[in-house]
Amino acid sequence: MSKLSKILTPARIIALGFAALILIGSLLLMMPFSIKEGVHLDYIDALYTSTSAVCVTGLIAVDVGDTFTRVGQVVVMLLIQLGGLGVTAVGTGIILAVGKKITFRGLTVVKEGMNLDSAKDMVRFIRSVFLTTLAFELTGAALSFIVFVRDYSVGEAMFISLFHSVAAFNNSGFDILGNYQNLIPYQNDILLNLVTCALIIFGGIGFLVIREMFSTRFRWKKFSMHTKVVLLTTAALLLSGTLLIKATEDITWLGAFFFSVSSRTAGFSTFPLGQFTNAGLFTITILMFIGASPGSTGGGIKTTTFFTLLQGIKASATNRAEKAFRYSMPRDAFKKAAVITLIALGVVITGTYLMIIMDPYLRLVDALFEVVSAFGTVGLSTGITPTLSLGSKLLSIFIMYIGRLGPMTIATVWHFSRGDRVFYPTGNISIG
Repeated sequence: MSKLSKILTPARIIALGFAALILIGSLLLMMPFSIKEGVHLDYIDALYTSTSAVCVTGLIAVDVGDTFTRVGQVVVMLLIQLGGLGVTAVGTGIILAVGKKITFRGLTVVKEGMNLDSAKDMVRFIRSVFLTTLAFELTGAALSFIVFVRDYSVGEAMFISLFHSVAAFNNSGFDILGNYQNLIPYQNDILLNLVTCALIIFGGIGFLVIREMFSTRFRWKKFSMHTKVVLLTTAALLLSGTLLIKATEDITWLGAFFFSVSSRTAGFSTFPLGQFTNAGLFTITILMFIGASPGSTGGGIKTTTFFTLLQGIKASATNRAEKAFRYSMPRDAFKKAAVITLIALGVVITGTYLMIIMDPYLRLVDALFEVVSAFGTVGLSTGITPTLSLGSKLLSIFIMYIGRLGPMTIATVWHFSRGDRVFYPTGNISIG
């Protein structure tokens, strides 16, 4: 038992949990009750859809609205919900619901699964996560219903609104409108655009930040360093993204703002990305790579990682201490941020290289965009996803999996050392 306990580290339990959910989801999507009559679905496409849903990505090899029945769409929605909350958090919630106690090891697994620094008050935190999710998704569904009921029957509008709200809050760009159209028909609808943006933003800043914002009644001075970093970086990225996209693309200000928000791991689109310029696609690629915030439903290297990198570079260039908001940066924060970024770059570069080898017809910018979208669990695409070869689809599945778990979690799955017991003399090396 002790040997098994050593093998099944928290990181490995999380990885296995997500893998199991993906597999179960793919099998459910292959069932006759999930597929519309007359529609043929290959298993690779079912696996791709399940992975994209669990990893809250939104990349699609087949259109969800055209391929799956209402039951199949419910399966996809549940996979998005479970993937967004995290397998470990859902498992903990079930344990709490049946009145069981959670072991310290269980708390450790949940802590790592939700990318938290401490297991303190974990049970209370899990409860707040579920309540927060329920509140945001129901509110989003109610507001979205006002828009969708104009074009669909009451029953259809209710389900579409609920599906859309779940997908938006969990930063997954799935839609069930059919014909690969996403939200393009509603590109000028101010209410749906703003509601979707609000759900994406709150889902992307992290549950810890949401809880702290409400508990302090939105008073900036009482926010922790983490919350201030997340909110400031998010605001800066949203503003700069909007300005850059508007400067490079012939779209409305509303459309530019929507893409700036959606690029941060959501994946909804209101304009066809296949018509974007290389400059616009590059801007979105950078936003996708940075992604959302820790403890959220989104992916990417995270806003805090990006902020820490900038502070570390600034400190090194000016020979000053790493600090922000009258706090010193945590020890080794820059080192961890640099490692995460380098691993992420390695995944993106390797993935892009392999994809253009397996599908040589792809443009470099399209392949890079696709890989970063998969890694950042975004779901935006220039339209190449359905045309990818089997090898590229399997590659994309693996990258989405890495992106959802996080580079550091993946790294520790294979090996984690407690540290060297032998100390070596310091050598000299010239840097720069």
